This record gives sequence, structure tokens and C-alpha cells, in this order.
Amino acid sequence: MIQLSKRLQSVADFVENCDTMADVGTDHGYIPVYLVLNRKVKRAIAMDVNPGPLQRAEEHICQYGLEHTIETRLSDGCFALKPGEADAIVIAGMGGALMQRILEQGEAAAKAAQRLVLQPQSEAAAFRQFLFGHGYRILAEDMVLEDGKYYPIIAAQYAGWETDAAALCCGQENQEGFRIACKFGPLLLAQRHPTLKKYLVCQQRQKRKILENLKENARQDATERIQELNFQLEDIEQALKIVGRKETVI
Repeated sequence: MIQLSKRLQSVADFVENCDTMADVGTDHGYIPVYLVLNRKVKRAIAMDVNPGPLQRAEEHICQYGLEHTIETRLSDGCFALKPGEADAIVIAGMGGALMQRILEQGEAAAKAAQRLVLQPQSEAAAFRQFLFGHGYRILAEDMVLEDGKYYPIIAAQYAGWETDAAALCCGQENQEGFRIACKFGPLLLAQRHPTLKKYLVCQQRQKRKILENLKENARQDATERIQELNFQLEDIEQALKIVGRKETVI
């Protein structure tokens, strides 16, 4: 049986039982192979923009005898996926800006899916803001720590353009609450996720250290950078108040 990394396992766990799933940027094809083997999905579509990774995926698919259950497609994002063809779409292991482009260009397929499982490697705050601004509701969130890096995982579904972004963001009506929810994850904050607590404390320590070094060793005017760090620390402090700093263990 295939064994996934901690990050990929969390992504796979967010895919609910369904008929068909599509994995965008499948790389080695680990997630579709795992989901089919564990009977969480009946069939899968493994897609990648590059022939090399797609060939590696095909090798893994054949290794487990799943070539009649998992189809591979050369595709830039969701271009090779028809609307309604996949109940669940996984987009993981790439930057938030690229994921945003994939969702914009593959809008019809993304909106038709019952569930999107998204794992941005960077720019998570801007990516969440994009989701809310384009009518997507976050259904569930997780965060894992693997090899010293923190990875957010998001399950989302299109709720409609008519839905207000603040309402989609757990009813955050004020600007500060919306910003912090986008930055750290509305459901991660609401459930006081233990890994989010570790992340917040880690970020707080790092930024305080940078701030101290700037004040002591700055050879040029660092006012703008100092203001930026103070602003970031204020947001972290607000998030720590929500999750409860006393329970955090590093």
C-alpha cells in the first residue's frame, strides 16, 4: 500500500468519498493512486502540464495495476477537464498565485466541482482573499508541520457570486477581522488549531528577532521595514489571542 508524506496525507484526507477526482499538477500521481487504492474514489484523472511528471505518474499507476481506473492527461491547469467531470479537484504543492491563475482559467470546472482541495505553498493570505472574493466558501482547513515547514490545506466550494465575501469568511464583517482570517485561516483560528499556534509563536519570535537586529544594526533608514514588522506582529498578537497562547508548545 502506498504511504504518503504528512502533507500529502492531509490533502488526501480532505477528499471525501466520490465518484471521480482530478489531481491538477499530479507530479508522481501519489494522491490519485492512494485514493483509488483506499476506495475513496472510483476513478481519477491525473493531470500535469509537463510530460516528465506525467510519465512518472503513469509508471506509478501501472505499478499498482490502476491503468484502467486512473486516466492521465497533459494539461495546463484545468484546461483538459470538462465542467462536472470531476466531483473533487485537488490542486496542491504550488504557489498561491499559480493556483489562483488555475482557478481563474479553469473557472467552469472549479465552480462545478463539489469540493476543491487546495494546498498553497506560499501567499496563503492573498489566496484565501481571492477565494472569498470570487464566491468560494472554505469548508474545512488543516495545517501540518513537515520538515520544518508549515503547510495550510483548504477545502472549498463555490457558493455563488452573490454571496458577500465577509459572509463567506465566517461572518467577519470588520476589516481587521477579515484580514486576520485571510492571513491565518478562519477555520484554523476558530478551531484553535494546535499547529497554527506553533506557527504563530514561531513567526512572532522570528519577527521580533529581525526587529531587534534592525533597530540595533541598521546602517540606513529602516523606518518603513520596522513599521511593516510591527504591523505583522500586531496581526500575530491578535491571532494568538484567538487561539490562546497558553496552550501553545514548541
